[in-house]
Amino acid sequence: MTQVVIVKTRFAPSPTGSLHLGGARTALFNWLFARSKNGEFVLRIEDTDKERSKPEYVEEIIESLKWLGLDWDGEPYFQSQKTALYQEKIETLLSEDKAYRCYCTKEVLDTKRSEMMKAGEKPMYDRTCRDLEGQESSRPHVVRFKTPLTGAASFVDTLRGVVEVGNDELDDLIIRRTDGSVTYNLVVVVDDAEMGITSVIRGDDHIANTPKQVNLYKGLGYEPPEFTHVSMILGKDKKRLSKRHGAESLLEYRDEGYLPAALVNMLARLGWGYGDQELFTREELVEKFTLSKITMSPAVFDKEKLDWLNAQHIKTMDNNELARLALPFVQKRHPHATQEDAEKLIPLLKERSRTLVEMAEGMDFYFTREIRYEQKAEKKFLTEKGLKPLERVMELIENCSDLDTETLDREFRKLAENLGLKLKEIAQPVRVALTGKTVSPGVFEMINVLGRRESLNRLKAASDIMRSIESTVK
Repeated sequence: MTQVVIVKTRFAPSPTGSLHLGGARTALFNWLFARSKNGEFVLRIEDTDKERSKPEYVEEIIESLKWLGLDWDGEPYFQSQKTALYQEKIETLLSEDKAYRCYCTKEVLDTKRSEMMKAGEKPMYDRTCRDLEGQESSRPHVVRFKTPLTGAASFVDTLRGVVEVGNDELDDLIIRRTDGSVTYNLVVVVDDAEMGITSVIRGDDHIANTPKQVNLYKGLGYEPPEFTHVSMILGKDKKRLSKRHGAESLLEYRDEGYLPAALVNMLARLGWGYGDQELFTREELVEKFTLSKITMSPAVFDKEKLDWLNAQHIKTMDNNELARLALPFVQKRHPHATQEDAEKLIPLLKERSRTLVEMAEGMDFYFTREIRYEQKAEKKFLTEKGLKPLERVMELIENCSDLDTETLDREFRKLAENLGLKLKEIAQPVRVALTGKTVSPGVFEMINVLGRRESLNRLKAASDIMRSIESTVK
């Protein structure tokens, strides 16, 4: 009877900095593959670098993944808590003559490397200590893995097929440093094997490490997992993604008002696709994701594309949920704003906002009680000529039995016809009177949510300015 293998992936960040787009995409691809196969997704914190690893980065990584909605199975796994396991594996390799102590000092190694480079040779360790007898553990040393001297290290990459590197091209890599600390290549192999990771999805900058790790898997008696190496992410200028192309930390996108659903959508499309489809829900991504659809060519991150995606996700989101997400941004500008306020205003801004920050800015008109007019707007629209139409609008609002948008639209059009004006010639001065700006949500929608009294107060304040201009002219 064939045993069913449960897919198990991992995201293994080092807490030496903030989680950025590249790391987030790696996490997403691993999460999507695991969830699409009803498998497991593990979060492993690779914190063996004691000097550079910081607790605050661990917290930020976890917060970032939670914001994206990438849940993991079990508790986060910390490499720093498994030191004894790594040391045990190294001692096993030493006892089986698959590793050795190297006593060459840094100065000696630097000299050898320099001489090799001068001779046009690949700078590799010359294995001086590989077959030394009577190795002493008390002398300062590193531990090196005995890379096979013949044959090749090969593995199957799901995108590239068979990748093979001759062992004569590989060094006897250090697996334990002089201070007793263990190195990346050793711990990642031990962890992936001991945790039962079946699929390793990571950046193609790791391809050079994989042959070394394959030899370590075999040396430790482990079966290597399936490997998938994804291409790097570039900016629009086709250079490696950096802060100049957008936010550096993933949480900066949250603070700039992007929805997690939109960023997940964007990350998924960076090197993966499903026909011509651009918009995906999280459920659709899980349903459609396959490793075979990942492209090997570098993905290009476009902030304008993210803006568009975010706007599309805003349009399709439930209003109450959108109000909940927008409220912190609104309260940053207007501390006394409530969920009820946000829910009332969402319909006015849902179709025109690219981010939650823009949405919050668009709500300013509602909370502002003292209108500050943009200079150009005031000069152009709050004029003597516009006074009579504005006064007629005030009469309209005063006498209109219902201020719903359909009624206001109908009555404004009648008024424009009676005055022999275009609708925009009335609507734009009203817009400036209500908000102080020439760009805002729809005039009828604003009157509706502001209500009769507040709308009339704002129109009266604007008309007072227009009368003062009229009296000055006379």
